[in-house]
Amino acid sequence: MVIWLRQSMDRVVVNRPSSRETEGHVLPFRPRGALFARPVPRQPAAPDTVPDLEKFERTPDEPDDFRHRMLMNGLGLAVTVALVGAGIWIADVMAHMRKDQDCVLTGRPGCTHVEVPAQPR
Repeated sequence: MVIWLRQSMDRVVVNRPSSRETEGHVLPFRPRGALFARPVPRQPAAPDTVPDLEKFERTPDEPDDFRHRMLMNGLGLAVTVALVGAGIWIADVMAHMRKDQDCVLTGRPGCTHVEVPAQPR
């Protein structure tokens, strides 16, 4: 039994928050195990936990090391090409194995090529 239900396309409902609603709420959650666990004193967080990034900055008058940059770009390209080549090779091997397996499972003879050396007369 099939029941077809049609909705009128002229009535579109859009859920938008009203101006009376607040933008968001922060809900306090208890940490896991806080119901039965003994209270453990929390250590105060360090005021500056992120190390300064000045060691990565360079001054405008400092020259760029273009040779090192090009070497790293070349290495990145070589690794990318190697990964793509390995992926294509694996996909080809998997496709060949699947074809051979399908051939064997259907019961056809001569699914794989077997090289037999020629016998001397």
